[in-house]
Amino acid sequence: MFTTIRSLGLLGIEGYEVRVECDVSGGMPRFDMVGLPDSAVREARERVRAAIGNSGFKNTNNRVTVNLAPADRRKEGTLYDLPITVGLLAVTGQIPVPPEDCAFVGELSLSGAIRPVKGMLPMALSAKEAGMKRLFVPVANAAEATLVEGIEVYGVERLTQLVDTLCGRSQMHPTAAWDLREEKTTLPDFSDVRGQEPVKRGLEIAAAGGHHVLMSGSPGSGKSMLARRFPSILPEMTREESLATTQLWSVSGLVDPKRPLVTHRPFRAPHHTISSHALAGGGTVPRPGEISLAHHGVLFLDELPEFQSAALEVLRQPLEDGEVQISRVSGTMVYPSRFQMICAMNPCKCGWYGHPSGRCTCSSQSVQHYLGRISGPLLDRIDIKMEVPALDFEELSQRAPGESSAAIKKRVDAARAIQRERFGKDGPLCNAQMGQKELRQYCQLDAACTALMRSAYEKMALTARSYDRALRVARTIADLAESEELKVEHLAEALQYRTAGALG
Repeated sequence: MFTTIRSLGLLGIEGYEVRVECDVSGGMPRFDMVGLPDSAVREARERVRAAIGNSGFKNTNNRVTVNLAPADRRKEGTLYDLPITVGLLAVTGQIPVPPEDCAFVGELSLSGAIRPVKGMLPMALSAKEAGMKRLFVPVANAAEATLVEGIEVYGVERLTQLVDTLCGRSQMHPTAAWDLREEKTTLPDFSDVRGQEPVKRGLEIAAAGGHHVLMSGSPGSGKSMLARRFPSILPEMTREESLATTQLWSVSGLVDPKRPLVTHRPFRAPHHTISSHALAGGGTVPRPGEISLAHHGVLFLDELPEFQSAALEVLRQPLEDGEVQISRVSGTMVYPSRFQMICAMNPCKCGWYGHPSGRCTCSSQSVQHYLGRISGPLLDRIDIKMEVPALDFEELSQRAPGESSAAIKKRVDAARAIQRERFGKDGPLCNAQMGQKELRQYCQLDAACTALMRSAYEKMALTARSYDRALRVARTIADLAESEELKVEHLAEALQYRTAGALG
């Protein structure tokens, strides 16, 4: 006796169809699992047997063979419990064979309850591509699966509920598509920040053009406070950006079942003790790291020189390409990682170098050693570098609130609208992503601008990369000023962001 049940698998953030082939034959009782299963999949036989018995159905005493096809791809996780159970119940005649357009995904408890699994959104997308019309999933994953249009999703709570539906004794209704309700989300606001107007200006430029930022200043000057308010001035996420980010969060098990779509730009702030594998992603079967979880959002690295050098160096490729490639024996995964990096650091080990109080105890050699923890190639990839000075009493004691995030965001949104119209649907998303073609077309310099850039290139020892990045920042400054042409003042402001405090 033989039957095939359709299910789904996950490779990185890409789903694919898996056919669960169940065969029951004569011989000594035995349960064999083939098709490159990992330990979690092999343990499914114990969960399946217990769930079938505890749900009031009969376990077979014959030899059982389950093949997970395609057999050349490694299967992992607990998501095959439900399709294996359905296949065994069908092959032993306890339920009819499900229609060909149905697929099943879910983990079983020993009592027969259906538990949620990771990666439901990418698997639902692959189900639609494979022509599946009905998808039976754990009830906790149902809302997430409904983000994919054109497929009926059924949230299953228990095995007995599913069996009654397949046997026609009861009817399950498809889960309604998750409705995005506008919920008022209060983010930290820039109006809370006293003073630091030049730094706010730099962050506004960064938000408008998608540029990376490094802030240097003594403890308590407001670096972290400013960074945590940065998401409040970023443009709203598009549907495409939300789905792309949600897939990464889904694979990592971070999706909220009650609000399955990531609609606010992520803000990831890993501790400086993080390893390179946790930052970039990794593991026996590579999983997304912090830089991928920050996709279309913000990666905040506080105390930048305190990070391990190996961890910082893995940022080089993602900062340039917007993706990270992880190679392991089990295969190579490519995860998107198009994020904005906001960094903060002290100017020295004790933190007080350059402070008006003069309490720095570091020698010049110690200061240089501390700053030397950040490599030149990484610094070269940061567009905007700013010094965050200590506030004096008059600035700190001001009662009037500063400019609100809403007011800044209006200017940012206007600049982004200019960029969308300029680049079109298939072009870069923002100025920071411009390639050489766009730089030649939209960053043309007149004689005065050329003379300024020539002087800066020689005196500031710019590299080809930093030259291009200065042009991209200048283009953003021009967009904020609603200027079609780059002017000397735009270039001059962009160039001043190439150095910051002790880093200059």
